[in-house]
Amino acid sequence: MTTIIIEDEKPAARLLQRKLEKINIEVGVLLHSVEEAIDWFSNNKHPELIFLDIQLSDGLSFEIFEKVEIKSAIIFTTAYDEYALRAFKLNSIDYLLKPIDEDDLEIAVAKFKARLPKQETLQLDFEQIKKMLSNPFEKNHKKRFTVKIGQHLKVISTDDIECFFSENKGTYLHTFDNRNYLIETTLELLEQELDPAAFYRVSRKFIVPLKAIKEIIVYSNSRLKVILPSYAADEVIVSREKVSGFKNWIG
Repeated sequence: MTTIIIEDEKPAARLLQRKLEKINIEVGVLLHSVEEAIDWFSNNKHPELIFLDIQLSDGLSFEIFEKVEIKSAIIFTTAYDEYALRAFKLNSIDYLLKPIDEDDLEIAVAKFKARLPKQETLQLDFEQIKKMLSNPFEKNHKKRFTVKIGQHLKVISTDDIECFFSENKGTYLHTFDNRNYLIETTLELLEQELDPAAFYRVSRKFIVPLKAIKEIIVYSNSRLKVILPSYAADEVIVSREKVSGFKNWIG
């Protein structure tokens, strides 16, 4: 696998290189600026995989793609918050939050390898990404849900929601007054609709709001357990691959 790193902070680039070498990924080139990257891509065969910082010393890394058609897969390395990261999710891009966790790095590389046989030319909506980076608060996030109770409809504010969870192919919201309501959506769609500063998907089964977290306990296999005020039907566990992002989210 041919791999390069584009990162303006040279110590950070070398640290990432060492982490990749630990999992048997050899890095051929380290690049440190938009100008340097454009020159290199214009005169060399493109690698299979790029680890790319967003903010470089001489501009946003997206400027590289405005000058050169890149055919490599990309894993972004970024310190941007969840608002900006939504842009990458919409474009099916892998990303790693700084400081980069070695377990997260290994998972991201594994995802890339799994896609190798069907790897296609990367198609990114850079205008959309740049807009979301410069105007992260523009999106109108969902503030309420309408649930059906018999023949009646009830409106529930997100302020009253203790968590969302999936069970038996259904999606439910759980309120602070210890009630469950079935809603016609999925956790995947909720991730896109909810304010990412207030809600976080801790696992395949749960999305929790920051305001509902009473306690966080170190759990087995490098995971975390979240204690909520009233929900007790199941343990709310932050899955291993989500722990790093969760820690960044809670600050």
